[in-house]
Amino acid sequence: MQERMNRFRLVVHPFFMLSQSQPCKQCGRAVKGRTDKQFCNDGCRNQYHNQRNSCQNNYMRQVNHLLQKNRRILASLFLGASRNKTIAQQQLTDQGYQFRYYTHETKTQDGAAKFCYEYGYLPLDGDVLLILHQPMLESTIFAG
Repeated sequence: MQERMNRFRLVVHPFFMLSQSQPCKQCGRAVKGRTDKQFCNDGCRNQYHNQRNSCQNNYMRQVNHLLQKNRRILASLFLGASRNKTIAQQQLTDQGYQFRYYTHETKTQDGAAKFCYEYGYLPLDGDVLLILHQPMLESTIFAG
């Protein structure tokens, strides 16, 4: 029986051995656990990655906020109109519309219409804009 037990040895890979000396990347405390472990707990790991990605996340958050604001402005101007509606460009500017930020552009016979999600505008003669609404079709967005 003893001979049979000697054949089965537990082999521990160095990857899984405990390490006491490695410091946490976030707080500097000793990390206990696997040798490749970099953080002492999930809180430190989350805090480290949030700080590392904060600049990129802040930029995306600001752009998304501007896109949502532009969409809200276009939707409020279109509200109540059964068909497309024309307005003066200054009316959008007065409400804080940022013309640099839009989600997509559609080429038409009359020019390029710029959209913030499903609401958009088409520049006409002078400073007149045609407010457009294109309901999105889920089948075209999520097809695949």
